[in-house]
Amino acid sequence: QVQLVESGGGSVQAGGSLKLSCAASGSISAINTMGWYRQALGKQRELVTVVSSGITHYADSAKGRFTISSGNAKNTVYLQMNDLKPEDTAVYYCYADVWTQIPAGSLEVWGQGTLVTVSS
Repeated sequence: QVQLVESGGGSVQAGGSLKLSCAASGSISAINTMGWYRQALGKQRELVTVVSSGITHYADSAKGRFTISSGNAKNTVYLQMNDLKPEDTAVYYCYADVWTQIPAGSLEVWGQGTLVTVSS
């Protein structure tokens, strides 16, 4: 079993900042991809940013404002969000594509989601 636990969501005014964290735990031998997606009310889930095989990808909406980073703790990523806008309001989901040890294989995992609300 592999789990992703997110934290750090909340409410902020436009122009403010928030930092999300995501910790992966379980029978993980390697992480291929890890990052963040979001889903606004009535919209499809969309990519925010991921690190895949060492390469970082950002959605155009996130470039210059959001930064993904790794934590000192193993299998942890952070999402620093600056200059937040009302259109950033969404449930943010941590995502990981991992190689598991027991049983051996590839697995895609989603976190439970954390709500970010940006008011104007």
